[in-house]
Amino acid sequence: MKAVFLDYATVGPGLDTSPLSDLLPELMVFDATVDDQIIDRIRDAEFVFANKSRLTDELLAAASRLRFIGLTATGTDNIDLDSAKRHGVAVCNIRGYCTRSVTEHVFGLLLTLTHSLHKYTAAVRDGAWQESPDFCMLAYPLRELSVMTMGIVGYGELGRGVARMAREFDMNVIISARPGSDTIGDDRVSFDDLLQRSDVISLHCPLTDQTRSLFAAEEFRKMKSSAILINTARGALVESAALASALGSGEISAAGIDVLPKEPPVDGNPLLDYSGDNLLITPHVSWGTDRSRQDAIHELAANVGAFLAGEKRNRVV
Repeated sequence: MKAVFLDYATVGPGLDTSPLSDLLPELMVFDATVDDQIIDRIRDAEFVFANKSRLTDELLAAASRLRFIGLTATGTDNIDLDSAKRHGVAVCNIRGYCTRSVTEHVFGLLLTLTHSLHKYTAAVRDGAWQESPDFCMLAYPLRELSVMTMGIVGYGELGRGVARMAREFDMNVIISARPGSDTIGDDRVSFDDLLQRSDVISLHCPLTDQTRSLFAAEEFRKMKSSAILINTARGALVESAALASALGSGEISAAGIDVLPKEPPVDGNPLLDYSGDNLLITPHVSWGTDRSRQDAIHELAANVGAFLAGEKRNRVV
């Protein structure tokens, strides 16, 4: 059974791929595959693994032997799912493999912003503490999480992980109903209510036609001026220019961003040009601890094993 991994470098390096190769001895691993190479590499393949490589209807139609697409991510927006269904190709994603990594990253960003860690570190390096008249410097705000409300948009595996950690910090947690939905109750609140009540909003929803530009100028106007936005989900959930404007005008307090609409941002982005110290940007690494990346390989292998056994596991098609 011919199998190809199109973009292994996006989850590597240094991982043990034997769980996959033990199941698929003919597996060929490519660190990267540019668009015009994909068709040749998948043409005779029965199993294809991809993280960010785009598999369009044209490509799937040309891969007549293809039986299985294994995504090394939870998101599926790089695969034409309708086409896969028409061509009888199973598509599986992986879930739960990076919950701890993403959760820790969310709170790393949040604690840095609420405790002004980046500002205090810079002040010490610049010699400000050495010149302080007191034993401590209280030049920047220090906000305690226990008095804050965490609003979560997207309550799947990752959202639940962040909610659990927030409760460990004694934060009040509220969960958004699906935007546009009136289904509320227990800890579910309307999206507008969440915007107005939250001190921190953490995004964990998929990118769909309904969630694209979910946070734009109108949403920032509804948020508290002291609110913090954390996005470790998909960059296009947030309009970058609107966020830069909201940060610059004080409409919201701060933001921690791990994702941008285009990655890498070779054509620039308004957030990259923003110079304020109330914005932290990391290069889509929230998911990427060593353990999480290896767990991704094990999840891929488990999906393949289930497929070969005639079972459905993490099937999206």
